[in-house]
Amino acid sequence: MHVKKQDLLQKAKDHCFFMGVNDSGAELCKANAVYGIAGIHFVQDRLGIPSNATFIATPDMTITRNTARWTSGFGYGGKISWGQGDEELIVLNVKPNACGMLVGGLDTLPDSKTLIRKIHDMEAATIKIDGTKVNWDFYKSNHFIDIFIVKPTTRVHLKFKKYAFIIHGSAPEFRSDRGSDFGLYYDQSSTLFNMAEHIKTPFQIMHILTGSNAKKYYKQVKYVENFAKRKRRMAAQLLFGEFTEISNENHQSLINMNEILLGCHYMKNKNTIFPLALRGDLPAYLVKAVPNLDPEIIDHLGFEKRARKLGIYDRLIQANILPHGGGYVLPDILTVNKVIEIEGKRYFEVEMLNDRGKKIISEVKELPYEYRGRKVVLRAMELGIIKIVAKLIPQYILKI
Repeated sequence: MHVKKQDLLQKAKDHCFFMGVNDSGAELCKANAVYGIAGIHFVQDRLGIPSNATFIATPDMTITRNTARWTSGFGYGGKISWGQGDEELIVLNVKPNACGMLVGGLDTLPDSKTLIRKIHDMEAATIKIDGTKVNWDFYKSNHFIDIFIVKPTTRVHLKFKKYAFIIHGSAPEFRSDRGSDFGLYYDQSSTLFNMAEHIKTPFQIMHILTGSNAKKYYKQVKYVENFAKRKRRMAAQLLFGEFTEISNENHQSLINMNEILLGCHYMKNKNTIFPLALRGDLPAYLVKAVPNLDPEIIDHLGFEKRARKLGIYDRLIQANILPHGGGYVLPDILTVNKVIEIEGKRYFEVEMLNDRGKKIISEVKELPYEYRGRKVVLRAMELGIIKIVAKLIPQYILKI
């Protein structure tokens, strides 16, 4: 590896702030994320703007199973920033998709057979929002519909219904070209690909938008994020009829033209309630965010001196992020020993949990994985970034 590449990677590492739980998912995220930040720094240098992109990870930091995002050098579970919010620059490699969760309250426990019938009816029907045919995606990836009994904590004075549901979904309708309109994914939309600038860095090709194209894309992303919320709300109405909306937040979205949430919540308002969903066999939680990060926590984590030296301390103080779920963990992997680069491709040498040999991997999508348990919640509480307002006891999950 050339010295220049090593310098770029060290600088990127200095601009990453990890708050994970130090397991295989977090260690792979750490190893890969520096390459994405290094790529953004290279682009910023090329454009003549301060190369100070950052990744602030939440306790559920982990791998991303989206191949293009992973090979671009990104992890999952945190906020990536590459400007002050008003710069006309969007990094397309992070691939925003308006994924999020709607939490609704119910007076009675729905019958599972009835819900299955309703889902079949929904999928057979032609349902549109603003003329766009809705694509229900409850069966894909980690999307689901969960039904719970609600157990409010004794420390809060919020009134909840006896039962609740979570609908987890995104807006795949807008990833590729739609007539003359561009899609959100540069690798699925030829129109978007042709709009973009493609900058070859020492680590990957970064696909970016600047100027009026960045503004057009951001406007479209905001529309799609609203579409995704309306879609989840429509699904809830069709499935459950009358319900009380508790939360409907996107956890993979652009905050502005220079910041993206990749699998985490963002607190805009102290009163917002967020879901924190773990595995199907464990309770989920309703939480409120605490403004973060606290100066004492920043100091305790050893971030303060580095952040002040780099001039990005304000990004930590104003992070206001929290985990959205448990995140992936790779059950047979202990940690990452080293990264090997050959002809622009990264290979990760990992230590096996059984202490017998090593494994070398590049793609992570096909690796066996599990979802983490309660340690993500405990870590978030330790960092002082959440307050639990209710525990959700799982009754059944629909993934069909």
